[in-house]
Amino acid sequence: MAAAAVPESWPELELAERERRRELLLTGPGLEERVRAAGGRLPPRVFTLPLLHYLEVSGCGSLRAPGPGLAQGLPQLHSLVLRRNALGPGLNPELGPLPALRVLDLSGNALEALPPGQGLGPAEPPGLPQLQSLNLSGNRLRELPADLARCAPRLQSLNLSGNCLDSFPAALFSPGALPLLSELAAADNCLRELSPDIAHLASLKTLDLSNNQLSEIPAELADCPKLKEINFHGNKLRDKRLEKMLGGCPTRSILEYLRAGGRGYGKGRARAEGSEKDEGRRKRRERKPRRDGGEGPEQEAGALGRLLLRVLHVSENPAPLTVRVSPEVRDVRPYIVGAVVRGMDLQPGNALKRFLAAQTKLHEELCEKRTAATMATHDLHAVRGPLLYGARPPQDLKIVPLGRREAKAKDLVRQLQQEAEEQRKQKKRQSVSGLHRYLHLLDGKENYPCLVDADGDVISFPPITNSEKTKMKKTTSDLFLEVTSATSLQICKDVMDALVLKMAELNRCTLESKEEGSLSDTEADAVPGQPSDPKTNPSAGKEGQPLLVVEQVRVVDLEGTLKVVYPSKADLATAAPDVTVVR
Repeated sequence: MAAAAVPESWPELELAERERRRELLLTGPGLEERVRAAGGRLPPRVFTLPLLHYLEVSGCGSLRAPGPGLAQGLPQLHSLVLRRNALGPGLNPELGPLPALRVLDLSGNALEALPPGQGLGPAEPPGLPQLQSLNLSGNRLRELPADLARCAPRLQSLNLSGNCLDSFPAALFSPGALPLLSELAAADNCLRELSPDIAHLASLKTLDLSNNQLSEIPAELADCPKLKEINFHGNKLRDKRLEKMLGGCPTRSILEYLRAGGRGYGKGRARAEGSEKDEGRRKRRERKPRRDGGEGPEQEAGALGRLLLRVLHVSENPAPLTVRVSPEVRDVRPYIVGAVVRGMDLQPGNALKRFLAAQTKLHEELCEKRTAATMATHDLHAVRGPLLYGARPPQDLKIVPLGRREAKAKDLVRQLQQEAEEQRKQKKRQSVSGLHRYLHLLDGKENYPCLVDADGDVISFPPITNSEKTKMKKTTSDLFLEVTSATSLQICKDVMDALVLKMAELNRCTLESKEEGSLSDTEADAVPGQPSDPKTNPSAGKEGQPLLVVEQVRVVDLEGTLKVVYPSKADLATAAPDVTVVR
């Protein structure tokens, strides 16, 4: 009788087996109870789907262990995503051997250690021979497996941020141990020392050891031949000059300083200082002098190759935008953060395409394919405030989706589901992709979330689509940004931080590349009066400097009580070295 009840309890497993699917995503409000009933593990039937290439189980506080049989039952598994669960304190039994696994994401769990018998897999022979990406961030790890490099010899990306590590195992940096490792992130740990043997990571391109307890950076770091980006913010270094350089100089200059001898080597230091001064003088010569003969913060930042983000407080803004939140949204998608950004230049070349591509990448990675949070960007000139964030029944919510005619939400979702299934069959795939992959986030919801403007028009239907009314154009320079989540307010702020900083970076790239692009007459007339020249754009920096203005947006309840304001003093605190935030 118990065996017969399993298909009813896990209908997605029955569907995956019947349709021979290669991807399986387990999520939703009923998952907690089902996993709890299975003893805090995945049901054994999951491991009888040998065709699976992708398995994801996320956001389940009842999942304490994957369960036995994973390695034997899923030999073709390429990606295993078990983030934001309750795995820990160890992994028993081991995950491997998984001979085809390339991506393993165990972030946001309660793992404390991964010793033999409770870890990732055997070292001899390698349990994860094809693993390329390993994400262990947001756990409670006090140490790493000493044989990690032997278990996963082809590792390219290793994320250890947000743990309790005080050191790396020596074997991790031994010669030839991880010849392909290009990204190493271990921010927000308790690391006290970085071994000079890190120079043996011949493919290392990105290193993030911010917010640790390092006092020295070994000169051997400069011997990493491909290193392009480093982050040591939040460490109290003995070499105060080096600490200052880490806050404002490019990686190349820092590595040259280390290579020249660094702390205690007067000649090397003098050479580093001289090269910096020469570079500063060269950039000042290239800039036109101000009429008043002085240099403001925009010019100073420009001399260092920086971008500027100016935060405009609500009290400084004569007409601040406000979002009111209706109580009905509490049980659907309760968290929202907004911001106004002025001064984007999307007109040259493919600037708009790059901006939209950056959003897509953030949705895939930081937003966890929209399961953790969803972003939306609007042309501010088409937004009429104040805005109302609420929830409506699917049959009552109407929107003009991007590139479509007006439709009720229930009809739109049904249409997208049909399109997804037709696309899957045409391409002979085992699973859907793109927009259709997160339609399940609305399964079982009696009301759908929506953002409504002062005209009564729905301008956003998260996590599905924006409205054609506020669609971004090449002529858009001022934007309203929104981030919503069913998970937490902090993830909304983290995503908004990343989006704003990415916009600053893209704006600088547009200016520096001096792309040439022309607008069609239709586009040029679409938003009359929008500034396209730094001289006529009050948000642009002096002499074309890449300056963005970020205006605070308040989120309040219907009585006007403040719920959140963005950006607050705590937001945008982890800006990149080449970004200056002026408050």
